[in-house]
Amino acid sequence: MSTDLKYLALTALLTASLWIPYVIAQVTTNGPLKPQNYLDPTQRPIPLWGKRADRAYLNAVETFAPFAVLVIVAHVAGKANAMTAFWAACYFWLRLAHAVVYLLGVPLIRTIIFTLGYVSIIGIFWEVIR
Repeated sequence: MSTDLKYLALTALLTASLWIPYVIAQVTTNGPLKPQNYLDPTQRPIPLWGKRADRAYLNAVETFAPFAVLVIVAHVAGKANAMTAFWAACYFWLRLAHAVVYLLGVPLIRTIIFTLGYVSIIGIFWEVIR
């Protein structure tokens, strides 16, 4: 497996796991879901860190598709190289850091990390089109 695909798989696992802190916030604050919670989708109150956990998860889901598509296109087109591997690794570690600082509520660092993640996607794109 190429480094690009390895980091794609790791990013998929990270993204798929980021719902866990939100559920922990829900259960520790409100207890397990009750039958009426399944009928009424109104969000129950949770602490701010739980709301940030939910947004970190949604943000990861929103940015995963472009990253995944570009890694796969690079692989299929035979454009995967040391630079795409570098950018894929950067993207994974930046997304992990983004989730942590989002959960902790660190505003400026979160924005910088998010922007660097976008730069990683552009880096892979550049390798694909050149």
